[in-house]
Amino acid sequence: MPREITAFSNPLIKRMRTLRDKKHRRDEGLFLAEGLRILTEAREAARLPQYLFYTKESANHPLVLALIDAVEGKTGWAVETNADILSKLSGKDNPGAVVGVFAEFESKLEDLDRTRSPIWLVAERLRDPGNLGTILRTADAVGAGGLILVDECVDPFSVEAVRASMGALFTVPVARAPWAEFATWLRKGPGQLVGLSLDTDLDYQAARYAAPTFLLTGNEAQGMPDFMARACDLTVKIPMLGKADSLNAAVATAVMAYEVLNQQRA
Repeated sequence: MPREITAFSNPLIKRMRTLRDKKHRRDEGLFLAEGLRILTEAREAARLPQYLFYTKESANHPLVLALIDAVEGKTGWAVETNADILSKLSGKDNPGAVVGVFAEFESKLEDLDRTRSPIWLVAERLRDPGNLGTILRTADAVGAGGLILVDECVDPFSVEAVRASMGALFTVPVARAPWAEFATWLRKGPGQLVGLSLDTDLDYQAARYAAPTFLLTGNEAQGMPDFMARACDLTVKIPMLGKADSLNAAVATAVMAYEVLNQQRA
């Protein structure tokens, strides 16, 4: 049966609040996700939280009821609480109707099937959780096979990244690997590595992309290192007609992903 917790001093609430910190997420192997849309996306992707927190006011919503039934049916905990506690868990002044606590998950490079999709996204030393979440949404939108995070990227299970992904974290496979491991894996099978770069004259619409295409986006501030650019089959440039010298990393990734999609649909 669902449980009720209304005290901030409750040990479970205290423990769950620590998951906003990366160290505690790693120690526990758990992460927070907030919002009815995101948790519904997770349920539809067959990923259920170990703990589901919801308010009494939201308990009659059909999607909240579906989540409660699913969690309780899988030996998880559905916990009725109040908006103040949801706010403490989510870090938002106006929290959504539900907060879920999930076990961390991710794919290994060797488990990825590169024939799954003609488009794959790769991000190198990505630092901003909002960018990571947005790139995940782009990956979902274009039907990408997955997102590969190279070297030290921001944690995809941070509250901010999960929120920015709008549920795509649960629908897009994510793998993490050092550059050398990724480069070795990539060259063991088919795959065209395409880097987004300012140091090239090749227009992104003039290039021709071969499936599966792996789109590599570099660090937001520094771009990709020269040795990575040299390892690419192609480096391409999105023209900048105004005073800005570059696009936001997530925006550039989306522009490129849709160009590849358009070519492959032609």
